[in-house]
Amino acid sequence: MQAGKNAMETMKEKAANVGASAIAGRDKTKATVEEKVEKVTVQHPAEKQMAEHKKQARIHEAELAKHEAMAYNAAVREHARNTHSSHDHAEEGVAHAGPIGLTTGTARPSAAHQPTVETDFPVDPGVGPYSA
Repeated sequence: MQAGKNAMETMKEKAANVGASAIAGRDKTKATVEEKVEKVTVQHPAEKQMAEHKKQARIHEAELAKHEAMAYNAAVREHARNTHSSHDHAEEGVAHAGPIGLTTGTARPSAAHQPTVETDFPVDPGVGPYSA
């Protein structure tokens, strides 16, 4: 069961990494296209060089964002792996309960054991195990 959960977390990480790579690729392509448009519209060589520098900066930012996303995805997978392995064979969606009967009836007797518990319902005092 644990191996299945680890495999699922790995698949989720890979899918998230593919998404991060796709976004980075899109951003790099956008930077390249914008640089080409800017080079066509400007006349001065210094402006063309500035467009090239902007493109390189955007490409660098896209790569940085991709690597940060991949590091985050790896951390999420590792956290999930540690969380799953710290519960001894706990099933997902099932609450963990402690031992039964440790605190029941120790603080005060329950209402079921008190014949004089007040209630909103009318009770015939001549009926029941405590009637005279």
